[in-house]
Order: sequence, then C-alpha cells, then structure tokens
Amino acid sequence: MDWAKFSTLYSRIGYKIKGKVVVCVEREEFCKRLTQLRMNKGVSARDMSLSIGQSPNYINGIECGDNYPSMATFFYICDYFGITPQEFFDIDSTNPSKVKELTNLAKTLPNDQLDNIISLVKAIKK
Repeated sequence: MDWAKFSTLYSRIGYKIKGKVVVCVEREEFCKRLTQLRMNKGVSARDMSLSIGQSPNYINGIECGDNYPSMATFFYICDYFGITPQEFFDIDSTNPSKVKELTNLAKTLPNDQLDNIISLVKAIKK
C-alpha cells in the first residue's frame, strides 16, 4: 500500500480500499463503522477514548461527526481493534478481528475439516 497516497486521501476524508481501487467513504459511513467496531468489541466510547490516550469524550465526538481523527490517531484506533486500515474500511466485514481469528485458525486445518466449516457457514447463511 502506498502510505503517502493513503495519507493524502485520508486527510481529505476517509477512504475504503478495495483491491487497487480507492472509493470515497463519507464521513457518516466512517462514524458508523467506528461505532460498529467499538460495539463489536463491547467497550464504551469513554473507555476506548482513554485506552487510545485521548480525552474521555474523544470517540463520542468522532461517532457523532463532530471530530475526525488525525492520521496517527486513526492508526491507534486500528491497532486498538487489532485490524489494518484496509480492514477498517472493508465495511462488508462486520467484525474483521473475528474474521482474522477464524482465518488464522483455519490455515492449519486439513481439507476435510475446511470443507465441513464451509458447509456449516453456507447452512448458517441460508
């Protein structure tokens, strides 16, 4: 990923990276995504704010659309969730840290067990 380009784009507004195509993400979508990830983690906005070294109302201000994090703080937010910036902007994945955990566990399984997991996921999605 070209971080200089990402930094320039991010400074104007949030962006979702899909493959090599960069698609604009509106501020409202950014705020919703932050809220979704925070709630998936089961923490309050206040606790998250303090955990990333900010004032108690910092995350609430972002989620309400009053503030926008600096690039450095955005990276702290991603680290807090245990995800990459690309995973942050992948709004198709509702819980990227759990997807990453599942993927890491699945890497060591034999084919028959992977087939069972795939069948189970397909059955759940119906």
